[in-house]
Amino acid sequence: MIRYVRTISDSVRAKPALLLGILSILFGIHPAYAQQAPPPAQEQTPQQTNDKIRQLAALAQAAPRDTPVGAGDLLHIEVFDVPELSRDVRVSDTGDISFPLIPDKIQTSGLTTFQLEQKLAQLLIQNGLVSHPQVSVFIKEQQSQPVSVVGAVGKPSVFQIVRPTTLLEILTAAGGIADQAGNVVIVTRGDHPAVGKSDAAAAGDSQPQTVTIRLQDLLESGNPAFNIQIYGGDIVSVPAGGIVYVAGGGINQPGGYVLQNHGEQITVMKAVALAHGINGYAKPNQAVVMRNNPVTGQKDVIPVRIKDIENQKTEDVKLNSNDILYIPDSLGLKILAKGSEAALQVGTGVAIYRSNP
Repeated sequence: MIRYVRTISDSVRAKPALLLGILSILFGIHPAYAQQAPPPAQEQTPQQTNDKIRQLAALAQAAPRDTPVGAGDLLHIEVFDVPELSRDVRVSDTGDISFPLIPDKIQTSGLTTFQLEQKLAQLLIQNGLVSHPQVSVFIKEQQSQPVSVVGAVGKPSVFQIVRPTTLLEILTAAGGIADQAGNVVIVTRGDHPAVGKSDAAAAGDSQPQTVTIRLQDLLESGNPAFNIQIYGGDIVSVPAGGIVYVAGGGINQPGGYVLQNHGEQITVMKAVALAHGINGYAKPNQAVVMRNNPVTGQKDVIPVRIKDIENQKTEDVKLNSNDILYIPDSLGLKILAKGSEAALQVGTGVAIYRSNP
């Protein structure tokens, strides 16, 4: 027995590669090139991001505030003890209403329901109709506070703001972000009574204001300044960021990785890092990038030698949105030879990950 152990020891001393192989089998130690640095931030799936949007929206609702009356709204006006004056009226496109026995149009646009109640009561007194009127007004049908949510969201649509609403709440109403959403939300608004006029608007320049907010700041910073209030007339846009797919048996975490925006540049080595590096069974110098060819409609197959890139023997390869980086292992070489099969595997049920910068 002692002689047998000594023989193994001598062999290992003579062949360091054998020792590395034994340690790899016993303890899962992989060659140095397989030990990639961890990704810069923890990934989340879009579902996890949307869960957080819903949770934060419920915790950080906008402070109560009367919604102003606007064009197209249907108002119910009630005059206590005077049923002949109680009725539903529609606000015109010019922002006014007609009321029985009051000769002039009543400007209502921009007033809260409380302010309109006071105005109507004063007019009833001035026109000698009711001596001590008690007027109540509520918005029966809201049409004047549309908010458009467009881009990479679950349900792009137009929503009516019927109460103070935050950015997180409107994103929740739109079904959260889509898989391909980038890392920013853009809010575009004109002049709104609740936010006042900008200096440019006061000078006659009615250019819309644009507010750009990073999703990471909105969800992670805890600063309520990023969860801005949304007003009627706002357009909330979530630009798509594009996705780079990393697949194959040689990668630790296959999946689709969302780019922060379409203009962001990502390389093969960055994609490998996002996917938690390659494993000890990978064939890094037999990887390929599969890229859509707009002319032929097919996928071009571009060979990539990852180990040579890591050893600075060749330059890193830039990736485009929708590229597939396929890193095979020994068993995956047959699939790699048929690029269409690998592309099909990526397109069916692949997990999507978002990484915060």
